[in-house]
Amino acid sequence: MKGRRIVLWRHGRTAWNAERRFQGQTDIPLDATGVAQAARSAHTLAKLGPHRIVSSDLSRARATAQALADVTGLEVAEDARLRETFAGEWQGLTRTELEARFGDELVRWATGPDVRPGGGETRREVAARMVAAVERGLSGLDSGQTLVVATHGGSARAAMGALLGLPADCWAALGVLVNCAWSVLEEGTGPHGPAWRLQEYNAGSLPVTALADDR
Repeated sequence: MKGRRIVLWRHGRTAWNAERRFQGQTDIPLDATGVAQAARSAHTLAKLGPHRIVSSDLSRARATAQALADVTGLEVAEDARLRETFAGEWQGLTRTELEARFGDELVRWATGPDVRPGGGETRREVAARMVAAVERGLSGLDSGQTLVVATHGGSARAAMGALLGLPADCWAALGVLVNCAWSVLEEGTGPHGPAWRLQEYNAGSLPVTALADDR
């Protein structure tokens, strides 16, 4: 029997994304491209037959989630723990500005789970709140049912690293997520109980049944 499934879905594009500006928890709405991305992705994700949608309360994620709700008839439950990393004084700066002003720290943050970007949150802290929110969203779902989590790129990557049981120093091996792309984790059984397995990453298509070579 298949286990539960988590779809971690990054929000659509914003004007700040287009400008390569660090958003963090600044509440920037979707731009016209982002609205179109969300609508297109929602029609694809609806084919998974999701059972529950949860979302960051930031408007770019909430609007992305609503696009799926409009197609499926489901309600969206907001959870502030699904927000992007809080990045303090880095928020609002372009990549060029960050490299000029915080170059060494930026390099350390790219791979270090305990670096505080702009005096904000570490990746470990983001992962802890994200996992708690995802576990709450999963509560009551049966085997084979799907939770869609509308969230943000950095927070989604931290959550996946933690849910997959990867060492925190290796989370940076998960590449940057594209606007409105999703990643799919399926529940299985590990040596110490329930475990999550990555089935799709940074995807724009649905998982297909694999003719697995390891079972």
